[in-house]
Amino acid sequence: MAAFTITTLAQDEARSVYPLIREAVPGLALAAWLRFARQLTQVRRASVGGIVVARRTGREFPCGLFCYRVDQDLERGRVLVAEHFVAVDLLDPPAVLAALVGELESLGRRFDCVAVRSVVHSADGDVAGGLSAAGHEPEGSLLFKPLIAAAPPQPVRSSLPTPRKAGRQPSAKCLPA
Repeated sequence: MAAFTITTLAQDEARSVYPLIREAVPGLALAAWLRFARQLTQVRRASVGGIVVARRTGREFPCGLFCYRVDQDLERGRVLVAEHFVAVDLLDPPAVLAALVGELESLGRRFDCVAVRSVVHSADGDVAGGLSAAGHEPEGSLLFKPLIAAAPPQPVRSSLPTPRKAGRQPSAKCLPA
């Protein structure tokens, strides 16, 4: 197996992995990536999230990455959530993914997580297959519904209270005794 160097992405390195993240999110604009990466790579957030990068040992340019965050799961406790996996290599992409998965599990242990939840966006069979081979099992279904509609939404009657405007006090109602 090829040797890889696994590091946490520093904030000033976000541009260097932009071509990689575009493999996972093809329509992603550079500005959107830099905003996203800036939040994950803040030094004060290092214990709750970040971006892990793989490089072939001795090479400058990265060949793989994933984004992670630590979440509190209601049933399990601390869970490491990883998504946006990318493993690009002309010679051996499965080796890149294997190095990333190995780091994923080590990272979860370092953060005292009880489990790793891997989110594979779209139908990336190579990533899903690599995670399955490493012992990751389906936990459930992850479903998605966009909230921004192309057409204006139709009015819906709701029994929920409407938000009050600032500075307006509710009127008092007296009920007969």
